[in-house]
Amino acid sequence: MSDFTFPAADAHTPAGSSTGDDDRSLVLPDTELVRSLLSTVTEAESRAVANHSVRSYLFARLLADHLGAAPGRDYDEQLLFAACVLHDIGLSPAADGPQRFEVDGADFAARLLTDHGVPAAGVDAVWEAIALHTSGGIAERRGLLCRLTRDGVGMDFGRDTDFVTDAQAQAIHAAYPRLGMERELVETIVEQARRTPSKAPRYSFADVLLLERGAAAHTTRIEQGAAHSRWSA
Repeated sequence: MSDFTFPAADAHTPAGSSTGDDDRSLVLPDTELVRSLLSTVTEAESRAVANHSVRSYLFARLLADHLGAAPGRDYDEQLLFAACVLHDIGLSPAADGPQRFEVDGADFAARLLTDHGVPAAGVDAVWEAIALHTSGGIAERRGLLCRLTRDGVGMDFGRDTDFVTDAQAQAIHAAYPRLGMERELVETIVEQARRTPSKAPRYSFADVLLLERGAAAHTTRIEQGAAHSRWSA
């Protein structure tokens, strides 16, 4: 079990309440579904990966704000939370099957959301966002939820973060520290691929990481990029 915890209670003030800009950057949707999904993730994943999952959501929502996309009008906050927070669940023992981790995770998320009574259209949208979150050039063409999910994850690796203020970034990282997330994610993906080759079909994300890591445990390009990103400072 992870020792991950929610940040202070005032960070969960529902959207629309009176908080400062920095406090707003930590707000999570205050719903039963969100709390249940976060509990699932923190039980199944390490704290480093769970923190990454929540940061991805917070960055995705900042991106939505930057694009002028409004929750409830342009996207569903709970579905965005589900897609971002569950995007790496396929790397956990709870959802580790014979398929690509993205697909195993999407299938797990779909079952979980269905059990919570989420309508089929919402379940399908989250499945697609998770399954495509490593598919650049495709996810961006599959609607706002897919784009926000992929780009929120990418922002947590330091990509396209110019519009995020230093105060917002510091608040997010203070509440959800990085804890060596980049190396842990790569190691888990590579270990799964070595153990179950069907999880790394040719030219998939896992296959690329497996080849880059190699027998000599070379640093992968995604780790190198993260090490030279804004968040490495």
